[in-house]
Amino acid sequence: MKKYYCFLVWVFLLTSISAQNTEKDKMEQLSFLVGEWIGTSKIYENGTVIKQGAAYEKISFDLNNSILVIELNTEFLQLRTIVTYDQADQKYYYHRFSKEGFAKYPAVFKDGKLIVLKDKKTKFFFTKTPDGNFQEYGEQLVDGKWIRSFEDDFQNVK
Repeated sequence: MKKYYCFLVWVFLLTSISAQNTEKDKMEQLSFLVGEWIGTSKIYENGTVIKQGAAYEKISFDLNNSILVIELNTEFLQLRTIVTYDQADQKYYYHRFSKEGFAKYPAVFKDGKLIVLKDKKTKFFFTKTPDGNFQEYGEQLVDGKWIRSFEDDFQNVK
């Protein structure tokens, strides 16, 4: 009986370590976002820029790299976001905080992009640009067509 319990403890530890490594690997996929970024934020309406302004974003890992913290400040929007990976769901989650409130959306990492799925008609993308910077943009489904709703282009401060 003692050997049986030792075996169960051993299996539990291996499973736990494996889950932690998977979570760490999944969070590491987002490391291209880490840095201090400056750039321009644009808001679109019907394909036309209706607002444009300076943007600053600081992105860092915290809590032993188990969360990604995004601090966005533009002339017209301030957001704090925490991205996590849930091993049980095998999904990322995008936790958005603003003065208007809190929201939580599922996300996936696909083709080198973090894609946040707000709802069936709204997506946010975080992607590395060919020159080593990054872009964040949103799309909305309108009349069966995906249309850009915002775009933030960033360069690393350092």
